[in-house]
Parts: sequence; C-alpha cells; structure tokens
Amino acid sequence: MELINSIPLVGGFIWTVLSFVVVLSVIIFIHEFGHYIVGRWCGIRAEVFSIGIGPTLTSWRDRRGTRWQIAALPFGGYVKFLGDADASSRTDVQALASMADEERSQSFPGARLYKRALTVAAGPLSNFILSIIIFSGLAMATGIATDTPTIGKLKPLPPAGYQLRPGDVILAVNGTPTPSYDALFRYARTVDPILPNQTYRVRRDGRQLDARGPFPLLPLIDAVQPQSAAIEAGLEVGDLILSVDGRKITAFRELQEIVAASKGREMRLKVWRKGKILDFTLKARMMDIPDGKGGFERRALIGITGGLFFAPRTRTPGPIEALGIGARQVAGIVTSSLSGLGHMLSGAISSCNLQGPVGIAKTSGDAAAQGLGSFIWFIGMLSTAIGLLNIFPIPVLDGGHLVFFAYEAVAGKPPSERAMRLLMTVGLALILTLMAFALTNDFFC
Repeated sequence: MELINSIPLVGGFIWTVLSFVVVLSVIIFIHEFGHYIVGRWCGIRAEVFSIGIGPTLTSWRDRRGTRWQIAALPFGGYVKFLGDADASSRTDVQALASMADEERSQSFPGARLYKRALTVAAGPLSNFILSIIIFSGLAMATGIATDTPTIGKLKPLPPAGYQLRPGDVILAVNGTPTPSYDALFRYARTVDPILPNQTYRVRRDGRQLDARGPFPLLPLIDAVQPQSAAIEAGLEVGDLILSVDGRKITAFRELQEIVAASKGREMRLKVWRKGKILDFTLKARMMDIPDGKGGFERRALIGITGGLFFAPRTRTPGPIEALGIGARQVAGIVTSSLSGLGHMLSGAISSCNLQGPVGIAKTSGDAAAQGLGSFIWFIGMLSTAIGLLNIFPIPVLDGGHLVFFAYEAVAGKPPSERAMRLLMTVGLALILTLMAFALTNDFFC
C-alpha cells in the first residue's frame, strides 16, 4: 500500500475507487437487505440477491433457495422476488399464470398489497436506520461536550507559556463570564483579538484562579471539507494559520474576512504544523451554503472549519439520547437536501451543487483519507441521501412503486401492464437524464 501511495496519481486514484466501492457496497447491501428481510418476513420468496450489476463474479445458494451473488459493477444491486420479470420488479405475467395457488402466494405480485408496500418501503427505511445507527454510534464513541466549558485536551500550539491545563473549567475570559459554550463563542466572535494572551478565570481542583491562555477561536483548523480548496492544497486538521499574504492573523474570524474579500484571487498562507512552518497557496471557491433561515447564501470559502484551542471534555450519552442525536442529524440532512433541491429547481442557487458519481467518489476518497471517523460519517450521510432519493415518486424508484400501490388501494386494481411499461420507461429516462446531468457537473462545474 505504501508503494501505491508513493505514486500520487495511481495511489490517489486507487484510494478513491476503493473508498467509493466500499461506500456503495455498504449502502446498497443495507438497502437491498431491507427489501429482502421484510419480504421474507411477509412470506415472499427471494430468488436472487445481487450486490452490483452486470456479469456475476461469484454466487452461492442458501437453504431457502435464494441465490446470493456479487456482480462486476458496484453501481447498484437488487433483490429479484418470485414472480418478478426482472430486477425492476416488473411482473412476469406468464410465470405468474402458471403458478399454483400456494406458490403464487409466495410471489411478490401475488402477495397482499400491504406486504408488497412494506417490502418496498423497507429499502429506503433501512438506509435511514443505518444512518441513525452510524450517527448514534459516533456520538457514543466520541462523546458530546459537557454543558460548562471544560478543557478535555489542549491542542498542539506553538510554545507561548500558556498556563491552562486539562480539566480546567472556564468561568470567564478577560472578565466576561462564560457559563456555557455559547457564551464562550459569543465572546470570541465579538471581542477584538489584539491581545496575544487572554486571562482565563478557571476552576481547578476545587478553587478558582487566573491563567494565561490563547484567544478562544484561533485560526486553527478543526475540519477540512472534502473536495475543497483546502484539502487540494494539502491543509490538515490541527494546522494553525499564522498569516495570509503576509498579514498576521490571530483569530479565525480574521481568516473568514480575508477569504470573503479575496474574490477568487490566489492567497499565500503561512501555517504552523507540529513545530514546522509551512507555506501553502490556494484560491477560495464560491459556494452556496445554508443561511440558517431556510435559504442559501453564496460565499467565498476555502473549505475549513475552525474550533476552540482545546478539545472539550466530553460525556458519553446513553443509548436513547444517542439515538435522538442520530435521528436529528438524519432529519437535518433530509431538510437541507430538500431545501437545496428546491432552490436549485427555482434557480436560486447553482445546479453545480448536484454531484454525480465522480464527485461522490472523490468525496468518499477525501473522507477516507481524513480517518475512519470521517469515512463512517460520510457513509451515514450518503445513506440518508440515497434513502431520500429512493422515496421520490418516480417510476423505477421505490417511491414510484409505492405510488402504484396507492393507486391499487384506491382503484381496487393495479395500473394496466401497458401503463406500467410506459411509466417505467419515462421514469428510467428521467433517472438517466438526471445521472447524465450530475455527471456533467462533475467535469464542468
């Protein structure tokens, strides 16, 4: 692996492809397994469970008669139930007519309506459940910050004689009370960071004392966004930005102001990293980001997130609290995705925000390169997005099938075979057009 990575083009390409394959395989397996297991619980017999499409690489048959297979192209997957003509769940009318009553009851078309609906809905639902489990697990693994600002671990910084220690509870900064993280962030956003040292009132070992420390929100990188100018330039989590174009900066908001005013010009950054001073060059990119009011605003960004000079002391949430955290994250992704899609359709933001397979592959590679936690989080995020996409009421997608079932429930019979073929063709054409448009964005946006 080291030999591969020593060749930047080959190593980067292989890493991206492998990461993309892993992400897709996990998400597709969970989605299709949702269909499979609920169908099995409903008495519907699965004939084929395929991860991937195209030529079969390997397969085996279980004791229930289902053939499990891995196909050559990891860009999809399917479960073919008894009575299906193909992977799209189109009914095999001739095969169904030749079945005995008992066998027909085990087929997908012959199952009761509610069983078919549950089986179809289980795919997207499984993606949402996977995301909730991932986000909940990450919350329990990393912990959540305590209510009162408390230093868990000091991040590496250039030597400056700071007196703060892990375990210190921050009560005030330069006389301003900071009973919560909101108060600490509010102080950092409003106070002029000209003082090289800040005076912190802390509680340590049961007594209060004053200690010198840095400005709370230094230009310190806490996260690097995939497919950003920062990650392409080589910036990393933990880097402290000392100056931009020769201008010394001491607060993250100073960096934000410089980037916002850069208007796409090239910027030279001097960065402290683990005792070394490094130089980087990059250009900010115009991005559409949520404005917190249900809309979007276009801003110049380099793709980094700032953070405090310390890692907060954390506590481990209980399972119920963690599940709530995971569910809220999924709801947030769904809400922002729908909002973004609506703004793209209305022309309020650029359609370049829609990524295709190449963009997703690059993002998965960047996420994997930043560590296991980032990679797992990306799987959870993409699983939510795929679950959301599949419930759209478009024929060939799960949401389209649910619309057909709703029609059947109201009309007392399914749509005609001719209507189904027409709608499936239209739906497939729509999906292929969308994929082609997104793929175009990957290369030209």
